[in-house]
Amino acid sequence: MGKIKILEHYSNYTMITYGIMLVAIGIVLAIIEIADPGMFIAPSILVILGFIAIIFGQEHIFSFWSILAFALLIIPLFFLSKKYHEFRSSPSTPTTTSTSLKGQEGYVIKEIQPGSISGKVKQGDGSKIWSATANKKIEEGAKVKIVGVKGVHVVVKKIE
Repeated sequence: MGKIKILEHYSNYTMITYGIMLVAIGIVLAIIEIADPGMFIAPSILVILGFIAIIFGQEHIFSFWSILAFALLIIPLFFLSKKYHEFRSSPSTPTTTSTSLKGQEGYVIKEIQPGSISGKVKQGDGSKIWSATANKKIEEGAKVKIVGVKGVHVVVKKIE
């Protein structure tokens, strides 16, 4: 009887040790995941299985409830990880070709004079500012449409 108690205690101790090892390896992999994205599932599986082994024991690692708990945890973690990596990744390089700018609208933030590129236009939502010229004087605040690109400045026309 005493021998069974010792083996039972040893078995629980071993599962806790294995559980802690799984959690530790999962955390190390999660740290690596932060630096080099792409293996999100591996750390998550190890951490969740490790906690299940620590809390419930070996017999519950692959039970219906652990699989359900895993699914309920992994799905939101996947979307959080995806959002984090989208936030962390660099934005795509903007295109500034003449064809991509033609037809875009904006507004004048510095008066435009014919024959001069000292005028300034904010394109679209205001995130891009371009030096601008036009055939006619266009006052500050006027809405304009880009009709062409010449070098590093845009040619605009006032929208009536």
